[in-house]
Amino acid sequence: MEINKDVEKILVSKEEIKEVCQRLGKQISEDYKDKKLLLVSVLKGSVVFLADLMREITCDCEIDFMAVSSYSGTKTTGVVKFKKDMDVDPDGQDILIVEDILDSGITLSYLKKVLIDRNAASVKVCAFLDKPANRQTDIKAEYVGAVVPDEFIIGYGLDYNEKYRNLPYVGVLKREVYAGK
Repeated sequence: MEINKDVEKILVSKEEIKEVCQRLGKQISEDYKDKKLLLVSVLKGSVVFLADLMREITCDCEIDFMAVSSYSGTKTTGVVKFKKDMDVDPDGQDILIVEDILDSGITLSYLKKVLIDRNAASVKVCAFLDKPANRQTDIKAEYVGAVVPDEFIIGYGLDYNEKYRNLPYVGVLKREVYAGK
């Protein structure tokens, strides 16, 4: 199956992704230069971004993973479900949640509260993409790669029914692929 045929248009190119990771990596490295940073990737979508971003970070850092979701298909359920918790104890850690997209904000608001309640020293958010049109909470990411319009986007870790994550760019999925499903 040729996955590129389902893409209506490209929103963020491979080259732009590289520039975003370099810019954010430099900023994060400066902000955390005297701290031990714990990057927490929200699976599955952010793993591609985490891999590129962490190679641009020059300060001391570790990584961990969480799997949580508030989505079913194309819609948010409003309920956050933990599928995998962190292996590292967040107590006293400076944590940067690395997310593929800040959309409704429900998942990230919940995660941030959970980590603060677990006594993290600090909790900030780095979102590769920000889609403010769908925000249902007042959360904001301290680090944002790019702002995107209210369209169904795929690629660079973002999926539709577990497909398209391997696209090397971020694109808009053609409506006929997901409409009526």
